[in-house]
Amino acid sequence: MSASEGLSIGALARRTGLAVSAIRYYETQGLIAPWRNAGGQRRYQRADLRRLSFVMIAQQLGLTLPEIREVLAGLPGNRTPTRADWTRISTGLRDRLNQRIATLERLRDNLDGCIGCGCLSLPNCALYNPADRAGSKGPGPRLVLDETGDL
Repeated sequence: MSASEGLSIGALARRTGLAVSAIRYYETQGLIAPWRNAGGQRRYQRADLRRLSFVMIAQQLGLTLPEIREVLAGLPGNRTPTRADWTRISTGLRDRLNQRIATLERLRDNLDGCIGCGCLSLPNCALYNPADRAGSKGPGPRLVLDETGDL
């Protein structure tokens, strides 16, 4: 791609709604890879609009930057990702998202009892954790976390 075809960092910021500093940060994290024109200015592919949009959505879904970087590494770097590329990625994320949804549903369904109780102590909670049976499963909120300790 020639330098005249690329987007400037300002144009990318306007199109994505991200601050220029955020775009530079995502670059340092390996989420996008601009090139430099003859004047030394960063230039971005149009595909970077989709990559950054994916980053913003994935963060809203709770994915970490290392997880996002891993997912984006599966996209082609030499061309704009196709619908098939994005479908492959979304299929790969489906199990992870379903786990997060299940955790949030458990939290939603049990949170009102914990907030209204006032005991503030899982060892003393007769309703959700009699005799602190969850304590044998490991540290943290075991009744909300899945068996691996993740939300």
